[in-house]
Amino acid sequence: MRYIDEFRNEAAARALSKEIRAVTTKPWILMEICGGQTHTIVKFGIEELLPKELTLVHGPGCPVCVTPLEIIDKAIAIASRPEVVFTSFGDMLRVPGSSTDLLSVKAKGGNVRMVYSPLDAVKLAQQHPDKQVVFFGVGFETTAPANAMSVYQAKQLGLKNFSLLSSHVLVPPAMDALLSSHTNLVQGFLAAGHVCTVMGYEEYFSLAKKYRVPIVVTGFEPVDILQGVLMTVKQLESQRHEVENQYVRSVRQEGNVPAQQLIKKVFTTTDRKWRGIGEIPMSGYRLSDEYAEFDAEKRFDVQTVTVEESPLCIAGLVLQGLKKPHECSAFGNQCTPERPLGAPMVSSEGACAAYFHYRRVKQ
Repeated sequence: MRYIDEFRNEAAARALSKEIRAVTTKPWILMEICGGQTHTIVKFGIEELLPKELTLVHGPGCPVCVTPLEIIDKAIAIASRPEVVFTSFGDMLRVPGSSTDLLSVKAKGGNVRMVYSPLDAVKLAQQHPDKQVVFFGVGFETTAPANAMSVYQAKQLGLKNFSLLSSHVLVPPAMDALLSSHTNLVQGFLAAGHVCTVMGYEEYFSLAKKYRVPIVVTGFEPVDILQGVLMTVKQLESQRHEVENQYVRSVRQEGNVPAQQLIKKVFTTTDRKWRGIGEIPMSGYRLSDEYAEFDAEKRFDVQTVTVEESPLCIAGLVLQGLKKPHECSAFGNQCTPERPLGAPMVSSEGACAAYFHYRRVKQ
């Protein structure tokens, strides 16, 4: 299949591996931002194709993983109400809150439904005017246009029984926070291709200049990753710090302008707490004043919910690239996909899940 098979070609991958080895003369630490890239790296053994001087660390690019416990508990509180039909993508249903998860709420009789689009939730609101239909809007900029469209459409339809529980987070502020930290080890980034498909990559130029780090927009197949690594290492070895685009088949510098315009109409930026990391200024979306009536947190009065993280879970260190999943004492024993302590073990983009399924490292 075009754009799949050619980017999983073994000969091309090995040729890129050889070229990376040839140009690498110093130790470098690179971070891939997106959890989808993390899964490709671990599943296909990309690190084994790289020279020992290169270290890949996994960033906070799994939106499920960085959703704070408070938001999960707010979702559970709302979903437990008898008048609510709570809808979500499937990857959020097993993410643990402080004491339970959404699937358990469903098992106890809660009306929790998996949907494939936020517009499915809008249809449910039309079909069930006697119920309050809530969609759990989690994601980076990638999913923001569809979630914005659901709210925009609900307003156009005059629906009073639809609302959005928003936990949107933004990539550039997270990168800024990582780079400004005194614990930062990252010297170059593989930027998230899907985010840049929507938003473009103009925001990255100032980051590359400010912190003198190369940023390469990268796709998700093995050849994509290796090309991104090669482009990043070439910059590092020549002491350049530029923004480049490996994912040219999908990403343009300006991104998807109509999608951005819809996002700006429905959402506004806000400070957002990231699970295991803490609050990052202006790193998320909330509904704008024009659409505030569709804010599920306000509608169900759950703004004040606060909880503590598990002391055993080192998800925050993993998401900052400071630890690998197998370095967690709970990995594979107290924390498994069946009994997770944190979201990275159950998310389809979580680094811990990737290591558990594809790369079991002996303790």
